[in-house]
Amino acid sequence: MTTAQARQDLAVQPTPLALLLLGREADTRSERGVECPGDLPSPSDPDLVERARAAKEKLGEKVFILGHHYQRDEVIQFADVTGDSFKLAKDAAARPEAEYIVFCGVHFMAESADILTADDQKVVLPDLAAGCSMADMATAEQVAECWDVLTEAGIAERVVPVSYMNSSADIKAFTGKHGGTICTSSNAERALDWAFEQGDKVLFLPDQHLGRNTAVRDLGLSLEDCVLYNPHKPNGGLTAEELRNAKMILWRGHCSVHGRFSLDSVNEVRERIPGVNVLVHPECKHEVVSAADYVGSTEYIIKMLQEAPAGSKWAIGTELNLVQRLANRFAADDKEIVFLDRTVCFCSTMNRIDLPHLVWTLESLAEGKDINRIQVEKETADFAQLALERMLALP
Repeated sequence: MTTAQARQDLAVQPTPLALLLLGREADTRSERGVECPGDLPSPSDPDLVERARAAKEKLGEKVFILGHHYQRDEVIQFADVTGDSFKLAKDAAARPEAEYIVFCGVHFMAESADILTADDQKVVLPDLAAGCSMADMATAEQVAECWDVLTEAGIAERVVPVSYMNSSADIKAFTGKHGGTICTSSNAERALDWAFEQGDKVLFLPDQHLGRNTAVRDLGLSLEDCVLYNPHKPNGGLTAEELRNAKMILWRGHCSVHGRFSLDSVNEVRERIPGVNVLVHPECKHEVVSAADYVGSTEYIIKMLQEAPAGSKWAIGTELNLVQRLANRFAADDKEIVFLDRTVCFCSTMNRIDLPHLVWTLESLAEGKDINRIQVEKETADFAQLALERMLALP
């Protein structure tokens, strides 16, 4: 063997996972993205705002920019519409004249927009690495294995999957294929009511907290009616008997932002601000939701604060960008709005969409370059759309 051959044999070849983590490879079936091709503008460039404005003006009606509520203000200022993930996907579908849909959100949101928009429209995500840790907690392979476990337990035909909007296109497609529906945090109760009319058990994906809170708070089920399926344990860490006795089979997933709020956070803010109203998102833990005064979706939180009387005090348990924006918006109305937890809690993946990425995206599109397009494979899109259509048909 020559020296060169020996060196070649000893050379370490990067694994696909290593390449992915290094930003040099893509995993199309994962929420984790890849590096952004091309050179990003410097974040210290004082002309970024003007560059974004000029590129958007050049594109005109060819571009439609969606801004999720959790986005930075520097990005939100360029959004044509703002909202939660499903509202934005529907807004995109209502703009067939737009050639480019720039989704300032995360990967699963852009997938939903691609599913709902026309084939000739191009959905673009400014940073492909803007994913969702919750959506990542349920892969297609894991959910297929779970269904095998339910089949072996003899209950699969009685289980209706209900998947939260915050899930990948693959999970939405699984849901559609197995007779289930999608839900948002606004209509989760209606979705579960519908599901229990179709069967006597629900597999709720991927957020355990929204599933548990809706089942117990809204439907009147008990905590004992719920079991937690852990995809990292054999048979989900559950016995066949536990699965047969359960009404809600909750996937072991959670939001990294809302999951950090604790009962101590609630108690501390009540002691610190007498008379404060605690308003939290249903992705929070059950003990936090139980201790709160009000619980609801992002749109519900905004509406509550809009209608709140002057002089009222609020501690909000949701993403910090939104809380800060609402605090500034209603400060003139003498509404005191604080973050429920005293430590910083941004959605780190949502915050990957920043002004440099937006400028790079708009300027690239203005130059006729197709970049960072999100495309869902047709069969996956068809089954996912079936699940979404069942949600839209809910009473």
